[in-house]
Amino acid sequence: MLFEKGVAAMKKSTLAVERCRTISTIQKILGGKWKIEILYYIAFQDIHRFGALRRQIGEITESSLTKQLRELEADGFITRYDYKEVPPHVEYDLTELGKSFMPVFEHMKQWGDENLGG
Repeated sequence: MLFEKGVAAMKKSTLAVERCRTISTIQKILGGKWKIEILYYIAFQDIHRFGALRRQIGEITESSLTKQLRELEADGFITRYDYKEVPPHVEYDLTELGKSFMPVFEHMKQWGDENLGG
């Protein structure tokens, strides 16, 4: 009996650690100040160009946008396509991983609309 309680406690503890790691990882990936907003504009507002993203967000600096886009790309949420033109023409789009996050995003937005007066 004591052994079973110990095993159950250990399983519960292991699950808690796994949950925390998952949430922690998600937070690290999407925790940048602008990342959620960037993904929103790319996915739902059909805004794919750097300059258009910067104008839409408004308060973001060019260096912050560049950093956030690079991190989203490194984490596999977006792809970057450079048209190799002058003036520079770069577009961003969601990867399959990024697209797979959109239902979660939609639920978050729905919850916000219902509970935060969105």
